[in-house]
Amino acid sequence: MGCYFPCKISVYFPKSEKSRTFILYFCLQKLPLQEIRNTMPQSPAPFTLNLGGRLFTLDRPVVMGILNVTPDSFYEGSRTPSSQPEAIRRRVRQIVDEGGQMIDIGAYSTRPGASEVSPREEMERLESALQVVHEEAPEAIISIDTFRADVAQSCVEQLGAHLINDISGGDLDKGMFRTVARLGVPYVLMHIQGTPGTMQVAPHYDNVVAEVLEHLARRVQKLRDCGGKDIIIDPGFGFGKTLEHNYRLMERLEDFHELELPLLVGISRKSMIYRLLDTSPQEALNGTTVLNTIALLRGAHILRVHDVKAAVEACRIVEKMREEN
Repeated sequence: MGCYFPCKISVYFPKSEKSRTFILYFCLQKLPLQEIRNTMPQSPAPFTLNLGGRLFTLDRPVVMGILNVTPDSFYEGSRTPSSQPEAIRRRVRQIVDEGGQMIDIGAYSTRPGASEVSPREEMERLESALQVVHEEAPEAIISIDTFRADVAQSCVEQLGAHLINDISGGDLDKGMFRTVARLGVPYVLMHIQGTPGTMQVAPHYDNVVAEVLEHLARRVQKLRDCGGKDIIIDPGFGFGKTLEHNYRLMERLEDFHELELPLLVGISRKSMIYRLLDTSPQEALNGTTVLNTIALLRGAHILRVHDVKAAVEACRIVEKMREEN
C-alpha cells in the first residue's frame, strides 16, 4: 500500500464566488507531479480591452507612465506644464523609450490643497498634451485622468483618447458612467473616501479591505447597468486612507481578484512610502519599486508610475520568475 501525504494547494477560480482552498491527498509513489499539475484548473483567459476597435490583451503586466501637465502635482519631478510643449515631448519620449505602453495624462492635480482648475483650463491643458502625444507616440494607449464627464467625452471624441481614469469612481460627476458607456471606452474605476479636498481628514473604516471591495463591487454593477463594459479597478492607495489602511490593502491585494476585473495599482512615490521611511517623494523610488513588485506578485495588471524604467524592470523580473515556475 502506498504512502499518502497531505498537500494543501490554494487555487483561485475567477468564476467562483470566492477563492477556495482544497486539500488534495495523493500518493507520491503512484501519481507523478506532472499528472497532479494536469488535474489542476487551467489559468483563465487574459483580460482584453477594446481600444476603439483595437483589441489589447493584458496577458502580462503593463506600465502606465504618468504625464502631469500641471504646475502643482505632489511630486515636483513629475510636473510638465502644458505651457512647455518641448518638456512634454521629452517626457512622452521617455515613457515610450523606457517601455511604457500607456500614457496617463493628468491636467488637474487631486492632491490635498491643490488649486481648483476650471473645465475650460483642464481641456486646454489636455489638448496641448494630446497633440504632442499623438505626434511622438502614435502607438501608445492614451489615458485621460479626469473625473469630469464632459472632459472625458471631448478627449475621446475629438482628441483621440482611448481610456478614462477617474479617481472618483463616478462619484464626482453623476454623468460619467453614462458617458463612458456611450463612448464604449475602457474605464478605471477607483475608490476614494470623500473628495480630494476632504479625503485625508481622519479617514475611517471598520474593515478597510471589505469596505473598499464592497464599494467597488457596487460601483462596478452600477456602471454595468449603464452599459459600461471594459472596467479596470483601482483600490485607490492614498485616497482617503491612512498609512495603515494603505498597507492593509496591499497585504490583501489578491482579494480584489474576486471582482474578476483587471487591477490597476498606483502607489508611485506616494506618502505611504515616504512617510513610513521618513523621506520625501523625491527619495521614494526604491520604496516604490518594492511595493510595485509586491503588487505584481499579488496579481496587478497595470502599474501607474512616474518612473517607467524601474517599473518595467520589475515587471520583467516577476515575469521571469513566473516562467521558471
